[in-house]
Amino acid sequence: MPQTLTLIANPANPVLDEGLAKAARAALADLGASTSPADWLAKGIACDIGFDGLNDDQAQAAAAKALAGQPVDIVAQPTEGRRKSVLVADMESTIIQQEMLDELGELVGARDRIAAITARAMNGEIDFKGALRERVALLAGLPATVLTDMIGRITWMSGAPSLIATLKKHGVYCALVSGGFKTFTANVAGRLGFDEDQANDLEVADGKLTGKPFEPILDKDAKLQALIRITGARRVPVAASITVGDGANDLPMLQAAGIGVAFHAKPTVAAQARARIDHGDLSALLYLQGYRADEIVAG
Repeated sequence: MPQTLTLIANPANPVLDEGLAKAARAALADLGASTSPADWLAKGIACDIGFDGLNDDQAQAAAAKALAGQPVDIVAQPTEGRRKSVLVADMESTIIQQEMLDELGELVGARDRIAAITARAMNGEIDFKGALRERVALLAGLPATVLTDMIGRITWMSGAPSLIATLKKHGVYCALVSGGFKTFTANVAGRLGFDEDQANDLEVADGKLTGKPFEPILDKDAKLQALIRITGARRVPVAASITVGDGANDLPMLQAAGIGVAFHAKPTVAAQARARIDHGDLSALLYLQGYRADEIVAG
């Protein structure tokens, strides 16, 4: 079939069954589509349904209506070229669970204030560059060693180690591109096996943070340019990429990629992204590319 509808549940809550798959197929058939039986990528977690006769948006909307209220993510896309050769990923609240500026804010008694600014910036309510400068200014005077001290707070988003290990095994180039800070991206990239990382950095004088980031600040436009640079260097079309992120500064790269995934994203991002994962963990990015359970490398 030329198109594929993928249904994905969280591995921690494997609720996907034949009944839900049949309901999705019936919804597509009711609109005149031809469909194929569910192809199970992982029992209880993910299956593919091939279809013809509808566009992706129609199929996705019909299946979403049929499965309303179920903790199942739904992505429709062309079958050909599903497996991508480049991954560009955001880091904070995507590959790791934390927003590291919020963590640093705790050290100066400003965690709630910084977190509130972070939330507004990630939802696209305020300018990212201005928000970063405002938050970083609150860190002035902290010893520069706090950056490495904070590394111990990093925890992986569920599925992150398996995602990167599996993609690397299959020859995918993996890049970590963050509006956060190089100290953290370098650590995360090294531990998980990313091929490269790109991020902002903080100005230091006399062993202390000055409260200023180095310019130019890596923002949404820089993330898009990173995607274009990386695919160009790999000599593959941008359509051969998959991107993932949760914030407004990820939107341009999500919208430009072959498939851009809004992962447990802020409302404005989820509303504008072509694919969204609201329930699954990061292994969902493997299933939507057609990887099967026995191909996934334990992280």
